[in-house]
Amino acid sequence: MIVVHHLNNSRSQRVLWLLEELGVPYEIKPYQRDPQTMLAPPELKAIHPLGKSPVISDGDTVIAETGAIIEYIIGVYGGGKLVPASGAPERLRYTYWLHYAEGSAMTPLLLKLVFSALPNRAPGLMKPIVKSIAAKAQAGFVDPQLKTHIDYWEAELSKSPWFAGAEFTAADIAMSFPLEAGADRAGAASRPHVKAFLEKIHARPAYQRALERGGPYAYA
Repeated sequence: MIVVHHLNNSRSQRVLWLLEELGVPYEIKPYQRDPQTMLAPPELKAIHPLGKSPVISDGDTVIAETGAIIEYIIGVYGGGKLVPASGAPERLRYTYWLHYAEGSAMTPLLLKLVFSALPNRAPGLMKPIVKSIAAKAQAGFVDPQLKTHIDYWEAELSKSPWFAGAEFTAADIAMSFPLEAGADRAGAASRPHVKAFLEKIHARPAYQRALERGGPYAYA
């Protein structure tokens, strides 16, 4: 049986959701972030050397990285569900969004998180300087990059209800975290098509079941 090494308030919530959508049995081994650093606990390094989440184990097989995990689960347990047929025009879009979600999309979101947190973590006398540098970095680089990505999401979702086309796929599960984080950190939910996408995924029964099993999740 698949074991999901699940970190609270993390991208591993998508793995639970995927398994619920497919009806695949799984177990959860929960981990809690350090309340001071918000980093994953060292126990995760016993599962994977990087000590990051998500990680799954399936017998002796250990897989990290959301995209690789999704591809593994879809390939081994999906039975053709949640993925466009091979050779269909939607298949390339599916593959693109599956990898974009953890590639291009996450870089500006991570930078936004880092620069927003820096002033609070700076020593007392350094706080004004760090705050000024962080504000300039966000205004001059991070926020414009985020706007470009959010504009892109909005434009693509105006063409079809889901990222790969007319049908819901695992690419939408992959894209859920960037859009949820973008709504939380950069006002992405002010865009009508992004907002509609978030409302649709949050209403899905499998998404709700994953929340019940995974515990509190700040972005839902």
